[in-house]
Amino acid sequence: MSGDGPLAGITVVALEQAVSAPMCTRTLGDFGARVVKVENPAGGDFARHYDDVVGGLAAHFVWANRGKESVALNLKSQAGLNVLHRLLARADVLVSNLAPGAMAKLGLSAPDLAMSRPDLVAVEIDGYGPGGPLSHKRAYDLLIQAESGACAVTGHPGHPAKAGPPVADVCSGLYAALSVTALLYGKGRGRPPSSVAVSLFDTMAELMGYPLTYTRHSGVDQQPLGMSSPAVSPYGAYPTADGQTVVLGTTNDREWDRLARELLERPDLADDERFRTNAGRVAHRAVLDAAITAWCTGHDLAHVQDRADAAGLGNARYNTPSEVVAHPQLAARDRWREIDTPAGPVPALLPPPVIDGYDPPMGAVPALGQHTDAVLAELGLDAAEIAALREQGAVG
Repeated sequence: MSGDGPLAGITVVALEQAVSAPMCTRTLGDFGARVVKVENPAGGDFARHYDDVVGGLAAHFVWANRGKESVALNLKSQAGLNVLHRLLARADVLVSNLAPGAMAKLGLSAPDLAMSRPDLVAVEIDGYGPGGPLSHKRAYDLLIQAESGACAVTGHPGHPAKAGPPVADVCSGLYAALSVTALLYGKGRGRPPSSVAVSLFDTMAELMGYPLTYTRHSGVDQQPLGMSSPAVSPYGAYPTADGQTVVLGTTNDREWDRLARELLERPDLADDERFRTNAGRVAHRAVLDAAITAWCTGHDLAHVQDRADAAGLGNARYNTPSEVVAHPQLAARDRWREIDTPAGPVPALLPPPVIDGYDPPMGAVPALGQHTDAVLAELGLDAAEIAALREQGAVG
């Protein structure tokens, strides 16, 4: 059964590029909001051009922009900027992640909007937040992961790594979407809306909460451990006899006892005083990893996982992206849908929240400027006026 989403009737205008703001607005769209994506007629969102693997379209863009309406406006022209203001007059939310200072140049800074559009919920996503020595800098996911210390706790000692998914971008977008929903809720209860600033750096500092807290109180920079964790042991990836990799983890003393006695059949390890507490197991991680590796390499993955399940131990199979595309868990739960794109239908995953009685809209990925004329007509412009704007280069 399908129904109106919780954000039905909300109109979001997006001045966005790349991933962070597009993920915010796509999330709002997943909950039923209408999203009008304002793009530069000269190429649009630069994420459109990262690659061409989806039938000529870019994978990042297809992922983050379904269900939006694309309106091509030249915001360097006064006529284009005037159209934007007419859009904002009908909007509930403005989301942006342009370069530092760009919104102020457009007259759309938080103080500007507080004067001109006091009922608008305005969210600006930037790199480092205002008022600091790095506030002027451009920021991309890799740069923020490096600056925030995330790369230092990923990979291996001497070989830092970026987390594969763009976690700074995605999590900043999700914090922005959460902020929008909170402010809309407050607005519905009579609270005046306010502007929101979400920075990628602040987001990654929050995600670094455990290592920052540990280092602040211990003075120790924990070393990265690849697919393990410095916080607990045993916890990691181990090869199996059939060339697969099993990931096993324990998070408390009871789980460790079951792993040693029931999985490894090593009561001597369970009774060893060195391993009775997590702190001791972390200190002797290499000994435990060697024992687990020796056992796992003697058994196929299926046997290891069956035994781990029987013992009530967390376990997983190490998968590549191509294996996840065909993952039986996604297939069995019917998590794939077909969405329209300018290149034809493509599969896309449903958003994570499963709301009883509501089917997410899973709308089409827009072509650049696909909805310009229709949206301008909604604003009251006739065909001749739209043609004149296009002649001036104000719209695409």
